[in-house]
Amino acid sequence: MKERLKELRETSLAAIHSAENTAALEQLRVKYLGKKGELTALLKQMGRLSAEERPVMGQLANEVRSALEDTLEQCRIRLEEQALARRLEAEALDVTIPGETHTPGHRHPMYIVLDEIERIFIGMGFSVLDGGEVETADYNFTRLNTDDAHPAREWSDTFYFTEDSSILLRTQTSPMQVHAMESRTLPIRMIAPGRVYRKDEVDATHSPMFHQIEGMAIDRGVTMGDLKGTLNEVVRRLYGENTVTRFRPHHFPFTEPSCEMDVQCHKCGGRGCPTCKGEGWIEILGAGMIHPKVLQGCGINTDVYSGWAFGMGLERLALRRFQISDLRLIFENDVRFLEQF
Repeated sequence: MKERLKELRETSLAAIHSAENTAALEQLRVKYLGKKGELTALLKQMGRLSAEERPVMGQLANEVRSALEDTLEQCRIRLEEQALARRLEAEALDVTIPGETHTPGHRHPMYIVLDEIERIFIGMGFSVLDGGEVETADYNFTRLNTDDAHPAREWSDTFYFTEDSSILLRTQTSPMQVHAMESRTLPIRMIAPGRVYRKDEVDATHSPMFHQIEGMAIDRGVTMGDLKGTLNEVVRRLYGENTVTRFRPHHFPFTEPSCEMDVQCHKCGGRGCPTCKGEGWIEILGAGMIHPKVLQGCGINTDVYSGWAFGMGLERLALRRFQISDLRLIFENDVRFLEQF
């Protein structure tokens, strides 16, 4: 048994010294010193020895165990230090190397203008509302006094979801007028920005998806003069005191009387250019006094209350605000363009 203990000591110490990592070292510990290990198996044979041999073999076995435990601990420390050194080398950080540059983002030019408009209207006592982009034809057309024969209800102009033309992508933010009148108490002063969709061809001033801002005020004694005064003040605050505007008669089913508001072309100063299609003016919104049928359809007494409403194109406001000549630049997300703002 003495020879077997000596042989076990030599082979186990050699194996421990050759271990490549702590996981292999743990396997060797279990192999030699575990409950079913080789040294444990030898010690179980001590009962076969004579009374004189047992103390000698017991002392030798303890020496072997002590040598294995000490060597295991020394190798564990050495392997952990080596692993730490390799990790530090692999994860070394050279603080002299220039870091990566991260350019901070900023608001899109269109939303810069939207924020300005919202601040202007909120300062005038208006609330900002939000609504869904999928709408019913009843809210988008019928309840806004738009009859079934109106060209805007044609499939060639509107994105419909259903064969019966009852569900669609809203063509205007005007349905928010009806939603506001149904859900809010009088008087009402609100704006409602959001996306709208029409089957327009893409050019310098048109897109099949664009943004509108709906606005409405309903109270006692509201007149067309209130509408013009409010819109002129908004445009002056947005573009400057010297901004030139004009109002032209127009027709909308949901307003009576109706008008369109133009601002002088920022590109040519009114002389005529491709941006304004040679007219010298750019239309930015349609407006008018809310049609009595629309008010009555929402249960509002037109003998007591009147109101005005408008819908303005946010992209066109941004074009004028930042002197941009082509609407398509707003949607192309070219960083070279956007970083100018």
